[in-house]
Amino acid sequence: MTVQQDAPGGSGTEELEVWIDQDLCTGDGICVQYAPEVFELDIDGLAYVKSADDELLQDAGATTPVPLPLLQDVVDSAKECPGDCIHVRRVSDSVEVYGPDAD
Repeated sequence: MTVQQDAPGGSGTEELEVWIDQDLCTGDGICVQYAPEVFELDIDGLAYVKSADDELLQDAGATTPVPLPLLQDVVDSAKECPGDCIHVRRVSDSVEVYGPDAD
């Protein structure tokens, strides 16, 4: 299940996805503390997102859906990340809604 965010004007909902910019990741693991179902530290010491099947997604820019029950944990991860490397965006238009590039 993916998260649904209210669309502008109340016209429906939007699916969200999250990705990590490993070039900026400091390896602090704060994201893993907040949402271990979504994030994981790899052997290289950097954080990555995981698929719905709990598979580590190591390709650059890999995204995973944000599960509704974990939305606040993922948002908190993005806010608290010392590397400002966690990006949450709408699937429909790739506009970042949480993270360093959000308006």
